[in-house]
Amino acid sequence: MTLAPGLRSQLLIMVEMSDTAKRAGSGDVPVLATPRLLALAEAATVQAVEKHLAPGETSVGTRVALEHLAASPLGTHVQIGVELTEVDGRRLVFAFEAHDKRGVVGQGTIERVVVDRHKFLAGAQRRLA
Repeated sequence: MTLAPGLRSQLLIMVEMSDTAKRAGSGDVPVLATPRLLALAEAATVQAVEKHLAPGETSVGTRVALEHLAASPLGTHVQIGVELTEVDGRRLVFAFEAHDKRGVVGQGTIERVVVDRHKFLAGAQRRLA
């Protein structure tokens, strides 16, 4: 694993109906949904680390702090940037910020843990038994 603070990634989307609070069930307005903002930020963290993990490893989310500060209506371009700020063994802490043309629309932190994919899935299956 070659992960170090400073690692960055970003995504750019245009808000479509499938991204809205109305579609996500988190509200009834056609603006970027908070759950969708979180999913995009998490996707950027996955993208940031995927090339740095050993074969058979993946990362899973464990903690999130999110502030959704402004609405982004349909057709708005939103850029989500993440930066790895802390590596503590297998624990990774990311800061993220989302912007549209008017400024910051969301920010927060996401923690992930690097795991062995096979062991993780086996443990999840044992929970069903």
